[in-house]
Amino acid sequence: MKMNVIAERCKGCGLCVSVCPKKIVKLQTEHRNSRGHFTAICTDQNACISCAMCATMCPDCAIVIEKMDVNKE
Repeated sequence: MKMNVIAERCKGCGLCVSVCPKKIVKLQTEHRNSRGHFTAICTDQNACISCAMCATMCPDCAIVIEKMDVNKE
């Protein structure tokens, strides 16, 4: 699984950051989306346990948990 953030939907509220049990979700401060918000990112996709707590908590449905193709390298 892989955590993806739809940057244009994210308003940088930080709710996803507060619920991540692995503490690998953070608000990046390098780029703003078109609405002027810093967006959430996953700092370590390999450590992600795909619990989807971040996606469940997101009020804007800006986080999607996707299956990764295990056959890809």
